[in-house]
Amino acid sequence: PEYAVAVDLYRCRDGLRARVQEYAPPVGVDPERAAVRRRSALAGVAELLELTPNEITYRLRAPQRGDTQYEREAVQAHFHEVAEGGCRLLVEFDAHLDTGLFLDHRPTRLVIQQQAAGKRFLNLFCYTGAATVHAAQGGALATTSIDLSGTYLEWARSNLDLNGCDPETHELVRADCFEWLAQAARERLRFGLVFVDPPTFSNSKRLETDFDVQRDHVRLLQGAAELLVPGGMLLFSTNFRRFRLDEAAFAGLDWKEISAATVPPDFARNKRIHRCWQAVRSVE
Repeated sequence: PEYAVAVDLYRCRDGLRARVQEYAPPVGVDPERAAVRRRSALAGVAELLELTPNEITYRLRAPQRGDTQYEREAVQAHFHEVAEGGCRLLVEFDAHLDTGLFLDHRPTRLVIQQQAAGKRFLNLFCYTGAATVHAAQGGALATTSIDLSGTYLEWARSNLDLNGCDPETHELVRADCFEWLAQAARERLRFGLVFVDPPTFSNSKRLETDFDVQRDHVRLLQGAAELLVPGGMLLFSTNFRRFRLDEAAFAGLDWKEISAATVPPDFARNKRIHRCWQAVRSVE
């Protein structure tokens, strides 16, 4: 592309907004030339979409490790409402590096909505709870959403409240997912639908040890699968491009990769933006 930028459009309740993400230029590129191209790209977006500067957010994307991709910036958060699949969701453009809604997972969330009717739904690493809202919209009997971040759980609660979801039926838990899974197994909790979308890597200070999705996925998914009812479905996603699923480690689960169905057309140039698998617990 002429410009190393990605433009995401959000049709918010208060109007169209654009989020321009520039990929950090290679070392050696003249900073002044890079700044000129950046201004040119932003001006082009404004002209093409007829947006004011206040309706365009710019972010420089650089490789992130651990929890830095979710860090909050020292500015006031201003939330905007968008609609997706009959759900009302809050996005934010200024105070966080990400908006609170991963656009590449739109089809995945719709799969969850379509599969949720009459089931108890578990959302591990729930982030802002968008998938949970979809499960509730799809008729889930109850939902449980787990995350370590109090900030994102508050955001998830706002999303659920916006959709009229009863807090007693739709539970939010601040916990380490591994510790919570162990406790849930002891309590013999069971779910008909489970969504697991962990970070590639995390070294959060709130964890006893770091997390690596390739190294730790077997333990994580075994813990999640243990909570499935017979015939229950687990959806697992990762954006680690070199990920290899160890299917042989999971007895009683029928795995199927469904990435082609969960990456939307607007990400066609980057079909490995995420990979997604579906696993069904065998009926004994």
